[in-house]
Amino acid sequence: MNTNDNNKTQIHLQNLVGIVLCFDFFVLNTKKEIKMIVENWLRLLSINLGWIDDFNKIIERYTKYIKQIKVFQILSKPINCVKFSPDGTKIASSFSDFTVVWDIESGKGMQMLKGPQLVNNIQFSFDGKLVLSSPDNNTIRLWDIGKDVKTLTGHLLGVTKAQFSSNNCMIVSSSSDETIRIWDVKTGREIKQLIGHTKCISDVQFSYDCQFIVSSSYDKTIAIWNVKTGKKIKELIGHSDNVIKAEFSKDGKIITSCSSDKTIRIWDVKSGREIKKLEVFSRWITDFKYLVDGQNIIFCTNDKTMQLWDVKAGVEIQALEGHSSAVTGFDISPNGNMIASSSYDKTIRLWG
Repeated sequence: MNTNDNNKTQIHLQNLVGIVLCFDFFVLNTKKEIKMIVENWLRLLSINLGWIDDFNKIIERYTKYIKQIKVFQILSKPINCVKFSPDGTKIASSFSDFTVVWDIESGKGMQMLKGPQLVNNIQFSFDGKLVLSSPDNNTIRLWDIGKDVKTLTGHLLGVTKAQFSSNNCMIVSSSSDETIRIWDVKTGREIKQLIGHTKCISDVQFSYDCQFIVSSSYDKTIAIWNVKTGKKIKELIGHSDNVIKAEFSKDGKIITSCSSDKTIRIWDVKSGREIKKLEVFSRWITDFKYLVDGQNIIFCTNDKTMQLWDVKAGVEIQALEGHSSAVTGFDISPNGNMIASSSYDKTIRLWG
């Protein structure tokens, strides 16, 4: 490209940036409209998205813009958590002592799963046929969408988290009793008990290949366990306060964690070393999830908002505002096109 071509391209880019900034100042357009304008300009000018850093940041800001698209108003009780079904057509939400499965398109409740205790955690099985809930007692309840089929008992104190394995054969659970337990889905029997934390275990997750488990605890540590042997194989130390959640990347090479110390930390599984830290100075983080691109992360804190961050740059891209009380949890749809959030304001909100 000669000097004249470079100058023309620079002028076109300056004009484009000016247009985008004008849209930002005068009109808040939808993500679809702005993305269409940007893509047309890029096609006409044959410019790669990352050609100029400043330009790239502006484009990224708009192509990742997330807005609220639907509100489920629940008049009776605050909502503790929300999860998408594997096919993305339904969401399950927990209230005080019951769970409701909703049809997303119609906004209507399809089934109600009634229990005797406050429900803190829910999850669909990976085939969508079962739902598990962990009430605020020592049990885990397994439902065949509308029918209570099993109650898993064994924990001595409240269950903090329960999760299906990706092959739907096992459930792993954590508890205030400082134990992790692995259960057989078909029989409901306890297979293994993992002991090693010294305080309440706040969260537990299988790796995607079902060979390992990662747990987080109020003892400020993260532990990696071998499912087959039940042995702890590694401990990740770095957080300065309660670790709220930790989970594997899909390839199992990375673990991401969040804590009451107001940080999200990224760890290399093989070495056990911390490789990245995101600091949110004003709030402590209660949950996080990656977008499908793996480059951006959404998290909620102990206030009314969720935040979208660029992991590599370590900066906030957007605050998702709309709830009038604390956000209790959120989930991202399987195709990555929608986010569902729950709150003490008695609403479920959908974002996209």
